[in-house]
Amino acid sequence: MDKKSLRDGFGEKLVELGKINEKIVVFSADLEDSTRAEFFKKAFPDRFFNMGIAEQDMVGTAAGFAKMGFIPFVSSFAVFLTNQAYGVIRMMACYNRLPIKFVATHAGLTVGEDGASAQSLEDIAIMRVLPEMKVIVPSDYYETKSVIEKIVSIDSPVYVRLSRADFPVINKENFDFQIGKGNLILDGKDATIIAVGVMVSRAIQAANELKEENISCRVINMSSVKPIDENLIIESAIETGCIITAEEHQIYGGLGSAVSEVLSRHYPVPIEFVAVNDVFGESGEAEQLLDEYGLSVENIKNSVKKVINRK
Repeated sequence: MDKKSLRDGFGEKLVELGKINEKIVVFSADLEDSTRAEFFKKAFPDRFFNMGIAEQDMVGTAAGFAKMGFIPFVSSFAVFLTNQAYGVIRMMACYNRLPIKFVATHAGLTVGEDGASAQSLEDIAIMRVLPEMKVIVPSDYYETKSVIEKIVSIDSPVYVRLSRADFPVINKENFDFQIGKGNLILDGKDATIIAVGVMVSRAIQAANELKEENISCRVINMSSVKPIDENLIIESAIETGCIITAEEHQIYGGLGSAVSEVLSRHYPVPIEFVAVNDVFGESGEAEQLLDEYGLSVENIKNSVKKVINRK
């Protein structure tokens, strides 16, 4: 598969939207070159604000702009945005239900060489627990562009999780993201793999390899983690009898937990989790780290076989 940068998709779409909507303003915590918010800065310098290394101040200022009718996009690394500004996000954005768009890049292990201090592996959990907050984890460049376009009109805070590494392109250029809906990529009858982010491409690869062993897997891209597509999860549980979740995140509180919550209420089936198992990461190359921490194609395949045996 060809690879493209999700960050580039974010920056390019911001510029496109800025041309047609003068209410869009963008805030950065001195990382616009890395997040690609600099694309907007160059195109619309009067609507761009570098707040320095002051994430709490950035969110508070964005809240003021939102109250004045603007549409603020707030960008930084996932670990800084969610860890340093969490209290302000909770009170200023969520409690007041302000339509601030939080676009966090450099999430997960694929931050790579920056190491554990920069690898946010808990952000899905802590953001999805906040009332009013929507949580979206795009799977590739084209879905990222569609996500950024769609969230402009969402009248509540939104958290979009992007990567540093380039992801394989799995969607078409005209991909249409829908909040609250999963995307069925491959159909199958023996098991369902529900994945987000870079793990979607790995789930596809695993399913294709398992096909050669006469194991038929359904693959779902569940980029809308909150709100989540309950109907698709329940339908898949009924039709395949077991679920595997795959995410570049801690095993606790993320996609796996969200899917389990749906299943426990509506249709319990065996489930296995492919995720980081309650540890911090380390410095290394992105692909190697994914394999080292249990997010390999082989581990997805093994988890599929294990959960099928539990049916």
